[in-house]
Amino acid sequence: MNKRFIVLIDFSEYSSNLIKYACDWSKEANAKILLHHQTHEFLPAFAEEEAREYIVRQANDKALEKLKALASDLIPDTIEVSFYVSENDFQHTLPQLLVEPFENLIFLGLKGTGMLKKLFLGSVALQIIGNTDNTVVAMPKGIDSFSHEKIFVAVGENKVLNVQQLDNFLKFIHHQNTSITFFHLAKPNEDTTRIKEQLQHLSETYADRFTTDFAIYEANNRIDGIKGVINNKIDEILIVQKGSRILTDQLFRRFLINELVYEGQTPLVVLP
Repeated sequence: MNKRFIVLIDFSEYSSNLIKYACDWSKEANAKILLHHQTHEFLPAFAEEEAREYIVRQANDKALEKLKALASDLIPDTIEVSFYVSENDFQHTLPQLLVEPFENLIFLGLKGTGMLKKLFLGSVALQIIGNTDNTVVAMPKGIDSFSHEKIFVAVGENKVLNVQQLDNFLKFIHHQNTSITFFHLAKPNEDTTRIKEQLQHLSETYADRFTTDFAIYEANNRIDGIKGVINNKIDEILIVQKGSRILTDQLFRRFLINELVYEGQTPLVVLP
């Protein structure tokens, strides 16, 4: 099945780097690119239906022109690119796109303006991650080139890792020169015997395709420990699963988003 990157574009300062990153990755993964924009045109409350449709159509046509201009500037002719503009919310348009016969990754930009947005990923990003049954690649604005030298996969003891979705994601990654570390953030005094067995099993399962390892960050040094491994600003990707503790626990989410994603400039991949 053909691979496709659905790149959500809002024409902000993040958009160019997001396209560059997806474009760079698509060359390796042989993926098509779909640039998708949602228009937000003001509609007069008492306008007649015909007038409202005209305003929406004009806004969509203008947005399509801007998307094509971005593609012309940033995407080489060797990559197949398409466009999708709609006034409808992403929550309605993405499910329609995802039933099309492609293996998809959804790309969105993470905005780092203000502590609340850093802590909560931004409301739009959270809605898309929470309501979309597809892997999402969430990007801080400072990255414009793709690399996958090191991949870190967060594993929870109570939330079983969705291995099928991880396998689907890894279809987009070349195995050569790529290492995967499966890790767990342990609570103070947590019995890590079972999770250690899970991590070791995962490491052994993928060892025939990647260089693999596993780690447990325990007690009071778990944050310092993980920062020393992940947040070293080399070519890294961090993978977490929707509904896992690292996304639902406020302490870990704040650390994850603020320290790793923004300051560490680490792409965040969220599995469904």
